[in-house]
Amino acid sequence: MDRRVFLGFAGSLLAAPSVLRAQGLGAGFPDRPLRLIVPWAPGGSTDTIARLFQPRLAEVLGRAVVIDNRGGASGATGAMEAARAPADGSTWTFVYDTQATNETVMRLPFRTMEAFVPVCHAASGPLAMVAHHTSPYHSFQQVVDAAKQAPDTLNYATSGVGGLAHVATTLLQQQGGFRLVHVPYRGGGPAVQDVVAGHVPLFMTNVVIVSQHIRAGTLRALGVTTATESRHVPGCPTFASQGFGSFAAPTWWALLGRAGTPAPLVRQMNEAMVQVLNEPAVKSKIEEQGCDIVASTPQECGRFIEAEIAKWARVITDNNIRVDS
Repeated sequence: MDRRVFLGFAGSLLAAPSVLRAQGLGAGFPDRPLRLIVPWAPGGSTDTIARLFQPRLAEVLGRAVVIDNRGGASGATGAMEAARAPADGSTWTFVYDTQATNETVMRLPFRTMEAFVPVCHAASGPLAMVAHHTSPYHSFQQVVDAAKQAPDTLNYATSGVGGLAHVATTLLQQQGGFRLVHVPYRGGGPAVQDVVAGHVPLFMTNVVIVSQHIRAGTLRALGVTTATESRHVPGCPTFASQGFGSFAAPTWWALLGRAGTPAPLVRQMNEAMVQVLNEPAVKSKIEEQGCDIVASTPQECGRFIEAEIAKWARVITDNNIRVDS
């Protein structure tokens, strides 16, 4: 067993002393530890957020919740594993914004809204373009000017091909008439390590994994993808305010269940998530990372993901973004 998975399991058992006698919101679930698939490697934003709510979720449900990291293919590897899971409430998956973009970028053996049942839109936040503090870029306009002077020479990193960070940056280039070179990584964790080390000059990412480096001055924020300035990156202008019209591309995280999971279990899991995410101790820890709690209903979550799939499919198709791009 992977060490991180083992530690997560052990932590869940300690956090949930009533694991063997499900009661309250945990009644009706299979009588074994619940599996929470995180389709990303440890160290990224999805894993970080999941580990902040997981111990308390286990307590509320009265049973162990084991995090299972299944990274690869911009979240698709873990999603495929979750799509094969039994629809008995024993397996859930905590996904990132790539769940919507992968629908068009990749040839997947499933469709998100057919293979999964929405449970809860957990959180949302800004993507930010950041530059290493030793780079010459102090504004996004300087990046645009440099890219126009020497097209296809300035590199920027993301957590993977076809993710919202990649697609949103592609849209910025399309609207601004400049060209950067995409350097995709296998997740945000590996990417941020190289960016902090100065190996890649620019990084488009969610704020969760870079907030500490922005505060420390190691990375310099040049723009955020929210419609208005974000409290999580004080003083950083939006791309919309820098000549990109009404540009907006907030990142997000959501909990999904396997399609066919009994409705009462979906409802109970949603109620547990909403309770946990809104508890001050959990909420403050997550929002300190650089995002805002949403804690939606399953219906709101479903409508949101459907809209994201449709919105970004147009950009992906127009720019011929593929898994090998």
